[in-house]
Amino acid sequence: MKQRKIVLESGRSFVGEAFGADRDALCELVFNTSMAGYQEILSDPSYCDQAVVMTYPLIGNYGMCDDDYETERPAIGALIVRHYNDHPSNFRAAESLGQAMERFGIPGVSGVDTRALTRLIRSQGSQKALITDADTPLEDCLARLAGPLPSDAVSRVSRPYVTVYPAREPRFHVAAVDCGMKRNIVRSLNRLGCTVTVLPWDTAAAQIEALRPDGVFISNGPGDPQDVPQTVQTVRALLGKYPIFGICLGHQILSLAYGARTYKLKFGHRGGNHSVRDLDTGKIEITSQNHSYAVNAGSLRGTPLTVTHVNLLDGTVEGVRCERDGAFSVQYHPESAPGPQDSAYLFDRFLADMERRRHAETY
Repeated sequence: MKQRKIVLESGRSFVGEAFGADRDALCELVFNTSMAGYQEILSDPSYCDQAVVMTYPLIGNYGMCDDDYETERPAIGALIVRHYNDHPSNFRAAESLGQAMERFGIPGVSGVDTRALTRLIRSQGSQKALITDADTPLEDCLARLAGPLPSDAVSRVSRPYVTVYPAREPRFHVAAVDCGMKRNIVRSLNRLGCTVTVLPWDTAAAQIEALRPDGVFISNGPGDPQDVPQTVQTVRALLGKYPIFGICLGHQILSLAYGARTYKLKFGHRGGNHSVRDLDTGKIEITSQNHSYAVNAGSLRGTPLTVTHVNLLDGTVEGVRCERDGAFSVQYHPESAPGPQDSAYLFDRFLADMERRRHAETY
């Protein structure tokens, strides 16, 4: 079995066995605590340029299913696991995880101490890592690690064209700005009777208004929200004109559009077990999360936004709303895929906002 290593900025290396694509990758090293859903994680565009360490030890045992991809072309940088299973047992499996990663050009490393890697990330924070052959000289690795990671992730994962996903029994028309949108968001809206027109990340506000939508959705996606000022400007121009719903990166973009600020977390939130309190009801939701950045709570003062949800692990802002404009957003993933479905009610809230707008225009 070919050996492959993970080299950190400090020069520390972890050597394991190679699987997936045979290529190098310069990535941001992060970890995910989900116990299942590696296919959805692998195909989530929000993981663009990231090497994901899976804390659950056994990965690959149920293979890859054609219907479970969250994007047509995964953009994840690499996958790092403790035990890789190359012989899946699942009647739905079309291929193994390693075969899919090879097909999409994604390198993997197995047999490394993922517990040690995760503890390192928690103590030192997310950092650059090079996935390369075990015999690559350390000097060459450190030279490559000295370079910056790209900041154009959203433009690379967003679709470059307009796509319409009709609902079987359409009730509303939603214009969705694709910053790296997962397929299950479209499925969730379609199931509720929303025809979804998916638009590129840099679509201008005038183009969205020309569609005459009932509501506007801002999707999840990778990277720093301040790297997409065009999208922030578009959302700012639409405030108060339509109900707006943002998820993950879309939450940060909406907050920036209202004048708030964002910052990078030490190691981010990634997993399907993050507890969040709804401040309106007091209920606690177990949520699916995947992000490196958060909204600065203090920067919300002076904006029309109010905090609606908070993270019970570290107190970070998990949701905001502007009652005046019918705009709201959450930092987590109510569409799950993978993860719990405690927060699916948020799509119903978006529909209720669109219904109120329609009723107000009628009368």
